[in-house]
Amino acid sequence: MCGHSGPVQTQQGKRPRRVLLTGWFSFRDREATAGDVLALRRVEDVLRGTGIPYDVAWSPRFRPEALHLDRLWPEDYSHLVFVCGPLHGPQVEELHQRFAHCVRIAVGTSVIDPGSPAVTGFHRVLPRDGPDSEPVEDLAARAPEVPARPVVGVILAHGQHEYGQLRRHGQVAEEVTRWLASKDCGRLELETRLDTHDWHLSATPAQLQSVLARLDLVVTDRLHGLVIALRVGTPVLAVDPVAGGAKLTAQARACGWPALVPAEQLDVRQLDRWWDWCLTGGRVTARQIRDGFREGSVPDSADRLVEALARPVPG
Repeated sequence: MCGHSGPVQTQQGKRPRRVLLTGWFSFRDREATAGDVLALRRVEDVLRGTGIPYDVAWSPRFRPEALHLDRLWPEDYSHLVFVCGPLHGPQVEELHQRFAHCVRIAVGTSVIDPGSPAVTGFHRVLPRDGPDSEPVEDLAARAPEVPARPVVGVILAHGQHEYGQLRRHGQVAEEVTRWLASKDCGRLELETRLDTHDWHLSATPAQLQSVLARLDLVVTDRLHGLVIALRVGTPVLAVDPVAGGAKLTAQARACGWPALVPAEQLDVRQLDRWWDWCLTGGRVTARQIRDGFREGSVPDSADRLVEALARPVPG
């Protein structure tokens, strides 16, 4: 598949002066996907191995601090490479117009219509799939390996109006989620509410426990977020959303769990401190508490229920 542009043909075969890497992750109103970025990393890895200089154009929506298409000089580049995704639409076609002087190559892309201007505008297309070629593995498959990040479940309450003016739930949710956005981790939003019709939610406690048991950490302002995570031995960073402390603080004390931040003391320093502890020594403590639950070494209210049922009601 090859387009035609007179001035560009004279550059064919020469070592690139500088390459601009683009993709759907480059357009102003587009989002980046994990697959897009991994495919980009694979291409970057290859270019670094050859010593070819390059820049990456990012969507300002995704990387506001990075290089953007509308803030660069096309003349600075001899080649444009479009990485991953489908080749179609006016945004891709505009790249051909703006970078008409460049050698334009698409790599790891899907070709839907080989005759569309978005496709024919490239001098070379190295597709991952298309009607005229055998499919090849996606570029993301061989992207450089990255170290595993902690996987964190997030369980936040948005109700509990019974606490009236002592409620700090909105403030806690805003500060905790803003802080979590800055942490290098995999985040998974969860609910303790069960539902047999909504696939987003667990239908049984066993389903929720199975998720929590596979996490490295749970961040929560809910009592049962704390208890059920500890029940499976997963460390918990708990934040009490009620001024002065309420049932979550009481439960952390009853369980012997120290990683609790009161709403009045909620700040990055406290959150970071307990984050570090939960991912190190907190693992051992959480398993010890889990084992204590299983052994039933500490009486709970149910242990005293039979006695209460048998006791006469005061007249």
